[in-house]
Amino acid sequence: MKVLTGKVFSAKMQNTAIVLVAGFRRHPLYGKILKRNVKIHAANKIGAKVNDNVLIKEIKPLAKTVTFEITEIIKEKQAVPKTKKEKK
Repeated sequence: MKVLTGKVFSAKMQNTAIVLVAGFRRHPLYGKILKRNVKIHAANKIGAKVNDNVLIKEIKPLAKTVTFEITEIIKEKQAVPKTKKEKK
């Protein structure tokens, strides 16, 4: 069973969201590292919205293209706002 992390790309369908999963691979001949993105249709039962980082896992096929399910929304640490340095 595959477990992947990605970002919700679109949530316009009723029960399905499109999740963008980024990955890296090495070119077989030249050795350069390439970034590849894959859009995966996932069942959205927890109500994830666009730009949410989510954890998806593989399930039995629910439809022709839906074979993953969003299991949780990943909360990232909130950045502390930077303050301007005071001049002396």
